Amino acid sequence: NGWRILEFWNGGFVFYGGAILAAVCGFTFLHFQRDVQNETYLDLFAPVFSLSYLLGRIGCLLAGCCYGRYCDLPWALSQRHPTQLYASLWELGVLIILLAAEKTERTARPKILRPQGAVFYLWISLHAAGRLLMEAFRDDFRGPTLGLSISSWISVAILTIGLFFLLWKPTRANAP
Repeated sequence: NGWRILEFWNGGFVFYGGAILAAVCGFTFLHFQRDVQNETYLDLFAPVFSLSYLLGRIGCLLAGCCYGRYCDLPWALSQRHPTQLYASLWELGVLIILLAAEKTERTARPKILRPQGAVFYLWISLHAAGRLLMEAFRDDFRGPTLGLSISSWISVAILTIGLFFLLWKPTRANAP
């Protein structure tokens, strides 16, 4: 039955799948908007994505999914690494960095010189790095491929893209 994919109480929804679908839909929509720069919207939504991921991982903790490997550390939950908390704390740090970067972008330099998309590319880089770290502690089946989970491979790709646009993308002046 194809409708089983909508049974959220049985799990199955994953962040990367939803984010990729949202990106495809968003870019398709913005492609037809001639007076809008995509990267302006990316910067706007980066802190929202970060907060959403943070809250989603707290939901994972409450649902008991996305659990970590066995551990006997004092902060272990049910003798497992609390990977959901690791991810939430990392993303809280990322959110704080994004908000500081967004404020700096608004006040430090004239808008005409500010590279559009920098806050978003910072988010995907930091998010992907944190996801790679968190995945190293996960124990639920992640579909390992060549020693890494599918989410880890997606994180490697996203980290590469984010760093490319942060470090090597030619800076262009943006209209005010």
